[in-house]
Amino acid sequence: MPDSDARVVVAGSSGLIGGALVAALRADGVPVTRLVRREATARDEVSWDPQRSRLDPAVLAGARAVVGLGGASIGHFPWTRRYKHELLWSRLAPTQALAAAVRALGTEAPAFVSASAVGYYPSAPRAPGERFTEETRRGDTFLADLCGEWEVAARGAGPSARVALLRTAPVVHAEGVLKPLMLLTRLGLSGPLGLGTQVWPWISLDDEVRAIRHVIDGDLEGPVNLTGPTRATANDLGFALARRMNRPFLLRAPGWALRLALGPDAADALLLSDMPVVPERLEASGFSFTHPTVEDAVAAAVPAA
Repeated sequence: MPDSDARVVVAGSSGLIGGALVAALRADGVPVTRLVRREATARDEVSWDPQRSRLDPAVLAGARAVVGLGGASIGHFPWTRRYKHELLWSRLAPTQALAAAVRALGTEAPAFVSASAVGYYPSAPRAPGERFTEETRRGDTFLADLCGEWEVAARGAGPSARVALLRTAPVVHAEGVLKPLMLLTRLGLSGPLGLGTQVWPWISLDDEVRAIRHVIDGDLEGPVNLTGPTRATANDLGFALARRMNRPFLLRAPGWALRLALGPDAADALLLSDMPVVPERLEASGFSFTHPTVEDAVAAAVPAA
């Protein structure tokens, strides 16, 4: 196992964000240790099962940072009581295991950079012009409660560790938030979701990975909003995608139909919520975006038709 102050340990490297993060780190010569939930087959892999056993703190010793990503997909519907339990514990168990291992290293602990999500914030009606910064109160939805518990688990890394909480927006990528939208758009069935004027936080995959590395290298701690710097509505994203794919953007899906199809919790949290989240701490720390508009992010993610 590499032993370097620059080494980064990544849990969740098989996912969209984790895979891109590992590739970017390796491209710059940063040693990576991947925690995998199967038998380790490569020198940079360590097998673990956070649902059943603790993680040996020695795996993290000498690393610059530990990045915890992953969890069951929120894009799986419906959100039954059983699946909500999976959404929660697929995040809490790994986070608790990582936090315990970090805490065990005491003053030699690496930074713990733990995933969270913009679902932390309220989705209820807001005041005109209101913006959601890292100081905005937590919402009262299922997703807000999930994110709150997730962050509490990460803070269990103890007082000696720097803990950063990545409140990530939906990633504009063909395997991210665009996946179901691209299918509808390809079939000519896209259009406003609900009113379509609700503000959707978003971020490109490139900027997501760059922002995670910025958090690691810039010594940021506490909650950090990982979202694009310019406001975009659901219609802005949908229309940009339709234009990129050279397809119409006409068929409205009423809110009641979305709630009926996906369930009220999922529809309200993922499609109908109005969340003007801004990357206040990222920008204040000097981060600059490669894709500053949602149109830029869509163009980077989808080949022109």
